[in-house]
Amino acid sequence: MPTESSTTYRRIGALLHETGMVSEEKMRSVLHRAATYADDELDQYAAAQALESFGVAVSVHADDIDSIHDGYASLLADAAEAAGGRVTISGVRVVEGEGGFEGGRFDALEFERDGEPVSISAEHFAVDYYDHEAACRAIAETAHGDDPRSWRNVGFAREPGAGYDSIMVLATPGQREALHRHLGLTFP
Repeated sequence: MPTESSTTYRRIGALLHETGMVSEEKMRSVLHRAATYADDELDQYAAAQALESFGVAVSVHADDIDSIHDGYASLLADAAEAAGGRVTISGVRVVEGEGGFEGGRFDALEFERDGEPVSISAEHFAVDYYDHEAACRAIAETAHGDDPRSWRNVGFAREPGAGYDSIMVLATPGQREALHRHLGLTFP
């Protein structure tokens, strides 16, 4: 049985609503879909992942994806949607560097942000794995310049040797402080 201070979907939803990160309607719809597990206790990683269910975060998958050539476009579309669609991201492509993947291949992740070109250096070790640092930098480009929120990578307790998705949350400094204070999440 969860305690009052347990981290659950229900508690996360209430916190996101109280801090203005989601509407009451969004909170209720997510909790309705999560009804069978809304009161199950979550560790910090699961809590960070839950933020994506509420539409305030995106995750960069740690395991293999279909292809970096399609994956980044989908990832940036999700991030732009979470940011309210005020920035248009188009023409997402990976420009391959020299050589193969052994030891890492230095590519460029390129796209247009509101028609302006953006190029981010990316190191890929396979065609089906993201460069997490490059992906997170690209996600940060989806927030509008006058938005008081910004994208930040979520820090959480980690088990040695385990693989974790990178989870980026879109929040104001005050909202990040609330996520830290109530859920123990950090924003390194």
